[in-house]
Amino acid sequence: MLAAPRLRLLGVFFLLGVRAWSGQEVELWQSADNGARLARLPGASFAPGEAAGLPAFRIDPAVRHQAMIGFGASFQEAGMICLNSLDAEARDRVLQALFDPVQGAGFTAMKTVLGATDFMSAGPFFSYDDTPGDREMKFFSIGRDLAANGLVPYIKHAQRYGNFILQATMDYPPDWMLVDVKTNQDIDPQYYDALALYYLRYVQAYKKEGITIDYLSLFNEPTGYTQIPYARIGELLKKHVGPLFHRSEVATRLILGEHWDRSGAARNYPVVLDDPEASRYLSAIAYHGYDWRAQAVAPIPKNGYANDEFARIAALHKKYRLLPLWMTEVCYWNGGTPWAKPLPRYEFADGDFWGNQILNDLEAGAAGWTYWNMILDQNGGPWLVSEVHHDGEQNQQHPVVIIDRETHTVSYTGLYYYLAHFSKFIRPGFVRVDTAGAMPGVRCATFSGPHGLLVAEILNSNATETEVRLVAGGQTLLLRVPGVSITTCQWTHRE
Repeated sequence: MLAAPRLRLLGVFFLLGVRAWSGQEVELWQSADNGARLARLPGASFAPGEAAGLPAFRIDPAVRHQAMIGFGASFQEAGMICLNSLDAEARDRVLQALFDPVQGAGFTAMKTVLGATDFMSAGPFFSYDDTPGDREMKFFSIGRDLAANGLVPYIKHAQRYGNFILQATMDYPPDWMLVDVKTNQDIDPQYYDALALYYLRYVQAYKKEGITIDYLSLFNEPTGYTQIPYARIGELLKKHVGPLFHRSEVATRLILGEHWDRSGAARNYPVVLDDPEASRYLSAIAYHGYDWRAQAVAPIPKNGYANDEFARIAALHKKYRLLPLWMTEVCYWNGGTPWAKPLPRYEFADGDFWGNQILNDLEAGAAGWTYWNMILDQNGGPWLVSEVHHDGEQNQQHPVVIIDRETHTVSYTGLYYYLAHFSKFIRPGFVRVDTAGAMPGVRCATFSGPHGLLVAEILNSNATETEVRLVAGGQTLLLRVPGVSITTCQWTHRE
């Protein structure tokens, strides 16, 4: 029995319209605007032949692309506040639906934060050491993270239901490390060693709590929050943070930072990535998906944007192919996506937008895809307000799961279901393989797992049922998929 998202099996025999042939058997799961939610469908089979002359997606497992890191969302105090508004049983059902790989979505690539962000909402803006001049971190403490609404219990509760890697990032260091929090939010270079120690103490403190920080990103949206230029991030990395982490023999891997959009990442990262003394300490390239800031029209096109930012991030990946690419944050938010209002979004069909964004990033080479807030309330909050730190009064956002703190109702968004189809079936280490072909309003991506397992994700953005053909190994699978749907096909490849 699956957890909180209800899997409606009634009528699924009519949802897909599969023609059964003798041949290679295929398992099917589907979520659709017609009511199916991660529904297990009757199996189908490949038939001999390649449907010559007909539109089809042709799968070639021999042509391999990136190995997958995983899929997920972010831990913030706002999410734990929402969970704590439920009774223990209901709270556990939500976490199971998010993290259990059998009964839920099985999220595998999660994000957390160092100190305050706009959704660290259990108190005022803070850092782990607000004692001015404490270069030796004598007063460093993750005490707030240990509280009932804190990140440590949130992460530990999630770990009861599944395994995931954890990436952490920071909006701001302690204010006393800045030149001036009101007029110049760059870091005073005299505190570079202190900041490196701050990062190390954080990783070590979490380790003592039984939580491994797998990846540490030095800055979240640098020049947007902390006003440190990328060239000096490189200096901080190669002369301070990198050597300290190496000497301390911590397992945490380093990321230089996360620009707020793909185009900015492609433009700014080479100053660090081309420096061998700095890049030797890096283990991944992370970026955010807020390219729609530059858009003057709405709605955003489903399959890409006018400013070809996916091509730019793909070119960055091609140049630095040894470093995995990872989309680590994106969301709808009040000030930046007026075409997405009102927030949060309850309709299933909104998931189609996110499914297309996931495919855009995967086709550009991304090995991981992590959304921003995992859980928020019916108002798209609660959020923290600190104007000097660019956390404003009106900051409604859209999460993966909505918990109404007044009625205690839990709503799983369209985003949840589309993201779940990827995370549940495309596990860490799976490899994206070549999938060629095009159909109006339909997309397909395929992934190879252990022992010849193949998983194809089919997105139908059309409003109406559409016939789709998959060709693999000289055989053809014919499916009829409903409008606005995502369908997972899984089979074992045989030569």
